[in-house]
Amino acid sequence: MIRTLIMTKDHRLIQNKPLQEINREQIQWFWADFNEPTEEEAKLLDEYFNFHPLAIEDCFIDLQRPKLDHYEEVHFFVLHAMNELTLRAEEIDLFIGPRFLVTFHWKAMKEIDDAWAKVLRKPRQEPHGPLHAAYVVLDKLVDQYFPTVEAIEDQLISLGIDSMDELEQEKLKQVFELRNKLLKARRTIVPMRELLYRILNTQRIDGLHHYIPFFTDIYDHLLKLSEMVDSNRDMTSDMRDHYMSLSSNRMNTIMKTLTVITTIFMPLTFIVGVYGMNFTNMPELSWHDGYYAVLIVMGTLGLGMFLWFKKKGWFD
Repeated sequence: MIRTLIMTKDHRLIQNKPLQEINREQIQWFWADFNEPTEEEAKLLDEYFNFHPLAIEDCFIDLQRPKLDHYEEVHFFVLHAMNELTLRAEEIDLFIGPRFLVTFHWKAMKEIDDAWAKVLRKPRQEPHGPLHAAYVVLDKLVDQYFPTVEAIEDQLISLGIDSMDELEQEKLKQVFELRNKLLKARRTIVPMRELLYRILNTQRIDGLHHYIPFFTDIYDHLLKLSEMVDSNRDMTSDMRDHYMSLSSNRMNTIMKTLTVITTIFMPLTFIVGVYGMNFTNMPELSWHDGYYAVLIVMGTLGLGMFLWFKKKGWFD
């Protein structure tokens, strides 16, 4: 489906007029949105707009990296929306030309619908051009990142490092799942931040200097999102390290207990081994009370070693 929004020279907004009926000389500017286009509709990128073949090719290649390319008077953007369920990036292609804006996306996008509605709500006496509509699209895309990142942050805070002593394995699994989500979000946010930086520093888009404060605001939002993602990743690292520290301490305690038990039984085992040898000439074997004497010696030795280890603090 292709929908159009036309701003006339007398500041009237006209919707959904067929592209072939738009006279560019008689209007101020227009926005054409290719929303889930058919193959025939997609061909209009070439047949009607005559966009550069490389830009059209990028529209048909799934998930290009966010970028900005300049083709004479037409500027081509690859933007990324973020799916709130899967956190996968979803591509939106955008063309800005003399008195027109074209958005192209293979899936329906709520962000585009919100931007469309916002442009429609603008007062007729304050008409804005393609750059402002492009700003609104970018702003809506970036605004949709915040609920996703904030939801991950809330889940991390609800876990809490202090509560990791219980159900460590289950919570550690959740920590790694959240860390994976943060990595997915970062793969969308950071390239978009780099794109905004390039937009702010390009000199090839006419009239951009009037909208620098608007695009700077989006860039600031992306900086904040990047900081949130990085701080949350640090939090997951702290939780992972906390769990590893707990596991290491627990393993050390177990090993210390086993070492004490082994050390106590080593001399007892030695005694049992000596008197377990079946030599004929072993005088102690003929003692009437030898069995009880050996048990007393072994018991005394074991108790003495236990008390000595306790005094040394091995059981603290």
